[in-house]
Amino acid sequence: MATLKPDPTYYPSPRMAMQAPPEELAYVVVLNPNGRPDALAVMDVDPGSSTHGQIVGRVDMPEMGDELHHFGWNACSASLCPYAPHPHIERRYLVVPGLRSSRIHVIDTKPDPTRPKIVKVIEPEELHERTGYSRPHTTHCGPDGIYMNALGTPDGNGPGGVFVMDHDTFEPLGKWEVDRGPQQLAYDFWWHLGHDTMITSEWGTPNMVEAGLDPEILLGGGYGHRLHVWDLRRRKHLKELDLGAEYQMVLELRPAHDPTRAYGFAGVVVSLKDLSASIWLWYNENGRWDIRKVIDIPAEPADPDLLPPMLQGFGAVPPLVSDINLSLDDRFLYVSCWGTGEMLQYDVSDPFNPRHTGSIHLGGIVRRTGHPASEGPLNGAPQMVEVSRDGRRVYFSNSLYSSWDEQFYPEGIKGWVAKADVNVDNGGGFTLDPDFFVDFGDERPHQIRLQGGDSSSDSFCYPS
Repeated sequence: MATLKPDPTYYPSPRMAMQAPPEELAYVVVLNPNGRPDALAVMDVDPGSSTHGQIVGRVDMPEMGDELHHFGWNACSASLCPYAPHPHIERRYLVVPGLRSSRIHVIDTKPDPTRPKIVKVIEPEELHERTGYSRPHTTHCGPDGIYMNALGTPDGNGPGGVFVMDHDTFEPLGKWEVDRGPQQLAYDFWWHLGHDTMITSEWGTPNMVEAGLDPEILLGGGYGHRLHVWDLRRRKHLKELDLGAEYQMVLELRPAHDPTRAYGFAGVVVSLKDLSASIWLWYNENGRWDIRKVIDIPAEPADPDLLPPMLQGFGAVPPLVSDINLSLDDRFLYVSCWGTGEMLQYDVSDPFNPRHTGSIHLGGIVRRTGHPASEGPLNGAPQMVEVSRDGRRVYFSNSLYSSWDEQFYPEGIKGWVAKADVNVDNGGGFTLDPDFFVDFGDERPHQIRLQGGDSSSDSFCYPS
């Protein structure tokens, strides 16, 4: 829907977004592994509300087996870029991909944001025909369209890549790449709008990941271990940044929000050398893109009898970094360790020298740390993480991907969402909110989006 003025939830700069009113609602996609359709749930996150910390709305998908994943808004602050052709599109619709079904749902959050409704479904056949891609994974709102990527092709092989959807009709327009160069594997993507650069990362093709983590592929260094640098305007591959086959599964990307800063962080799930996880910095120096490892997160020794079959031979719990997020002021990086059950906070004001400033434990393969508002131990662990615009609240859910859930938490994940409060005024650190715990039971929450935008939803064209 177009308006006469830009949406008031668009902000020219990250600093202005941080000054916006706090979120009152959060949207979370929910996986149903028990023969029911997946859903989009609405959580009340307003501390002054009588239903704070409760599910206050829901819309079920029309079909089963979607595996809803990384969804996003139809439009955001990128619409204020000087070359944006759609500056008056309203932030209203959530574009929600099904990672297994290849079905894409367009969900209207107005007029009542607690009662979202499906207004369009793009069936997999249309996606395949228009783009050649399958298994859509991540949604980002760009200045000139809705960008989405996919893990592979309809037969489950590669290459994966990026496609674009129309802002108005939501129709897939086609492949984004004009010259993909050597890129074959896909996972995440994002950009530096101020530098006309896109960055993409690697996981594996659908055939490599859908049945679970394949030990043979892993130990052979066959999962993704590269970043790719692209010319955003020309849609051309520029450079491959290889971390080395030891570093398996380069997943989430978090570029600096300030468009004058040409750097960002990538999370690596596991090292074949010692089961550690790591965070890498990509950066541009003197016109040259490069990478550097800046954080190591070691595995934790464990009694093999307490480990799932996949890990018993190693006698250790890998951190399994599965998500990261960066506050809008580019100050704090949050790292989810889905294996050990830890959420880490780092001060990355100097991105080349991160400083550990806080930890929270919840769930975990061995720890199973409980929550003050829940009885007994928890399974799953901090996984998808979202940070409020003002950087004072961190929300996280505990499910990764159904087939991988079963391998690392074979007893079956009981879903939950928790929240932490950040000490932004006195050097960092964060603490678990003892009263905020949303129990999803047998359903498994994944990506969280905050009303009006959050720290991983928007791109900005103007510096603070």
